[in-house]
Amino acid sequence: MSRLVALVGAECTGKSTLAPAMARHLGAGLVTEYLREWCAAHGRTPQQHEQAHIAAEQAARIEAAAREHELVICDTTPLITALCSQHYFNDDSLLADALAFQRRCDLTLLCAPDLPWEADGFLRDGPEVRARFDARLRAALASHGLPWLDIHGEAQAERLALAVQAVDALPGR
Repeated sequence: MSRLVALVGAECTGKSTLAPAMARHLGAGLVTEYLREWCAAHGRTPQQHEQAHIAAEQAARIEAAAREHELVICDTTPLITALCSQHYFNDDSLLADALAFQRRCDLTLLCAPDLPWEADGFLRDGPEVRARFDARLRAALASHGLPWLDIHGEAQAERLALAVQAVDALPGR
């Protein structure tokens, strides 16, 4: 069975930069963030009724990659979509499935919000929202007994080294 490494975090925490660097370094499969693709195609952020599709598509892409690769680096998981639904729409309907999916991951790397915040079109709310979402994510992981490792530091090389070290420490690796 394939090993899944999930990169999660609030906006502008380096997930989409770190994930392909990890995949290249480790020779792993990569699943990019479907939300970015969806927003680019639609020219806007999703509405509440579109969240379930985004979470399901992210999960489906990860599972498809898992059939092709022994190790898959996931630039986010359905958990982020579920927490966004909570945050923006006060909607908990995606959380149970997202937590179940997160339990499937062999390693969760939580990208810390210690990078400089950068505006990026319609996907960015600002540093205050980023801090609140980071707190929401940490609370959700902790309250549901999902372990994670913090990935921090302003240098990309530092973040990559921490992430690779964590993957290399996985049992059977």
